[in-house]
This record gives sequence, structure tokens and C-alpha cells, in this order.
Amino acid sequence: MSLNSVIIGSGCYIPKKIVSGKDFLTSEFYDENHQKIEKPNEEVINKFIEITEIKERRYIEENELNSDMGTRAAKKAMEEAKINPESLDYIICATNMGEIDIYGNRSFMPSVSAIIKHKLGIRNLKCIPYDMIFGCPGWVEAFILANTLIKSRKGKNILVIGSDTLSRAIDPYDRDKMIFADGAGAVILQATEEKHVGVIAENTLCFTGEEICYLEHSYTLNPHSESKNKYIRMKGRKIYEFALKNVPIAIKDTMDKAGLGIRDIDKILIHQANAKMDYAIISRLFKLYGIETYDHAISPMTIQRLGNSSVATLPTMYDLIKKGKFEGQNFKKGSYIVFTSVGAGMNINAIVYKFPKEKGEG
Repeated sequence: MSLNSVIIGSGCYIPKKIVSGKDFLTSEFYDENHQKIEKPNEEVINKFIEITEIKERRYIEENELNSDMGTRAAKKAMEEAKINPESLDYIICATNMGEIDIYGNRSFMPSVSAIIKHKLGIRNLKCIPYDMIFGCPGWVEAFILANTLIKSRKGKNILVIGSDTLSRAIDPYDRDKMIFADGAGAVILQATEEKHVGVIAENTLCFTGEEICYLEHSYTLNPHSESKNKYIRMKGRKIYEFALKNVPIAIKDTMDKAGLGIRDIDKILIHQANAKMDYAIISRLFKLYGIETYDHAISPMTIQRLGNSSVATLPTMYDLIKKGKFEGQNFKKGSYIVFTSVGAGMNINAIVYKFPKEKGEG
């Protein structure tokens, strides 16, 4: 009997610290040519909000770490799933920055997933922790890996986490710092013999030609700064053009693999990096099916108040909808949804997921 993966529990952690546009009014901004931007900060901030729609974002507190957020999200997911933590076969944590302190020092030793296992108090020596470093698509890729492990009968219960503290890896002199945020989300995947539920199709594409430098770490834009740290640096226009060209096709290919059309999909949970870009991606996806307009409710947005929390975006959004904490949004039993993301690599991935019709909350 073949196995598949269903979500039996979810959880998220949204930091309490709210950072709005006014918090950047005293910033000193430089452009990609290391020239100081002389426009008034209010004008820079308002233009940023117009393009991205990000009005607020959440930052972690100084005494918190990435693994703390991931642990909190994981506990909520396990509570809903009603499983013993000792029954977990794998903990896969998607992250880009690892464990990073308030000074910007990053550490992947021990791995974030191993630290989370420790903080959960799991003593099972056969519970294996993996970190998934795959850019913003890391949580979707961790989900795909977990499904592969379950299908190959190497695990029955797998904790899949997305957790990052991007606020500690941003250049204080870069306008793009206003995009990034912190957060964590998690799901428990469990093996099932039930047919035609869970992961119906998945797809991953990795572009590592000239795209490799579209998102990377680089030194501060301020030529007068003495900082030797490296920060998140992205080529926004390049990423926008890349995403619009490639993501809609990748999503459609995944739906084709599932034998579905756009009218069969109830929700598309897309990584929240830039509202304008996400609207354009979904619009182009519908146009691939000859449809010129679409109901924006199919693609919920959290970016306006949570910013871009990278690998945490999708599991957080899933949990908010599932728990009835996202106004106007819900999941229907027996419906199909899509998880999809694009980010550093450049990587693109997508999953078509079907909810069970009767029992279970997944």
C-alpha cells in the first residue's frame, strides 16, 4: 500500500514587536551605487509602501533567538496534532540565517533543527534534525522532502518548520531593509494510506546561472561605515522579472502534473515578498488558462502587516487561515490548494495539496 502525507497540526509564532514606516524616518539610505539618497525619508517610505503594500512588519525581541520562535511554533503544531514529541521521526527546519544574535553573528553549529529538538526536550535518538537552506522556498522544499521520506517509509511523523530572523541580517542603510521581517510557522506531516489526499503533486526548479547573484549577502551600501558584516542584498528588478517569467509556468506545470486546472484550485498560498509582484504572478497564471481577471481572495496576503518573513510566510499564513484568524479566509474539506515560493538560488517550487473530505483537520 502506497503512503502519502497529510497535515495533522499547525502552529505559528508572530513576534509581538510591530515596526511601522514611521520607525524608518530617521534612517540614512544609500542606493546600489553607494550614493546617499537625498529624497526625504517620508517620500522614500511612502513609495516603498505603494509598491510592496508593506505597512508593518514584526521583529524578534533582543533576548529571543530563531530557535525560540521555531520551538514555539512547533509546540503549537504538536498540541493540535495531539502527538507525543518522542514519536517524531524527523525535524526539518527551513532557515536562511541559522541562529543569529543581535550583533549579526550567524551560527549553523549546532543546526537550528537540532537546537529546536533540544528545546522540545526530545530524547528519541532516532529523531533526526535537518536544516533546509534553500532561500525563501525553504519551507516548501522541506515539505517536499518530508513527503518523500514518508513515501519511502523512512518516517511516519515529521515536523516541518520555517523560521527566520531576517531583521538581524539587514543593512541599516538599504531601503530594502523595510521588506524583511521575523517569524516562524510549523506543520506536522503524518503518513496516511488514504488515497487522493495530501500531496498530490510537487515541483522544484533551481536556476543557478546568472540568477545565482540575484539574492546574496554583501557588505553595507554606506561607503563610510566601518561594519565588516554581510547583509541581505537583492536585485529587486531582476527578481521581479525572473519571477513573472518563471513562477506562473512552474505553478501550472505542477497543476498539470496533478491533472487539475485553475478552476479546481481553492487557494494559492504564495510566498509574500512584494504584493505587486505576487498580484502579477497570479494574474499571469490565470492568463495561461485564458482568464483575464480573477478573484483576489484565491491568493490571501499577509505581507501588508507581517512583511516578508521568508520561510515562515507560508506556514504562518496556513496556520492563520486554518485557525480562523484570517478574516474572510477558510479551507474547505476536500478542496485543493497550492503552496508556492520563489527565492534565493534562484529556486522555485510548488505543491498541490488536497484536504481530506471527512475526518482530520489537515
